Amino acid sequence: MLAALGAVVVSTVIGVSFVRLTGIGVVHVPDAAPVSVREFRFEDQSNGGILVRDARTGNVVHTVAPETNGFLRGTMRGLARERHRRGIGPETPFRMIGRADGKLTLEDPTTGRRVDLGSFGPTNAAVFADLMVEQPATR
Repeated sequence: MLAALGAVVVSTVIGVSFVRLTGIGVVHVPDAAPVSVREFRFEDQSNGGILVRDARTGNVVHTVAPETNGFLRGTMRGLARERHRRGIGPETPFRMIGRADGKLTLEDPTTGRRVDLGSFGPTNAAVFADLMVEQPATR
């Protein structure tokens, strides 16, 4: 019985490795066309809040209150960590892309990392989707 379980594990690892190395059997779904693109800067505040600024205008489009919105904080923390690890500063804004199929993608042009926000469920994606709505904002 133990040998059979070991054989299943080994064959699974070999099969996954084969697919990853050769690309055979991998299905690539192309992204839908972009219908809206906005660039944002996320600025940490001394009180623990986060200011979200439109990179083009500098206007504040959203303020994240301290100790709220864990999904946005976690997502941006991961992207910022990757920048820090590579020695890249915050000069380049993050890019949010709304697609024709309704999906929303967050990209970091400096590292090439991207987050398909719909993968985390509609409630979490809505947090970022609200940023895409053009609203009168303050500087």
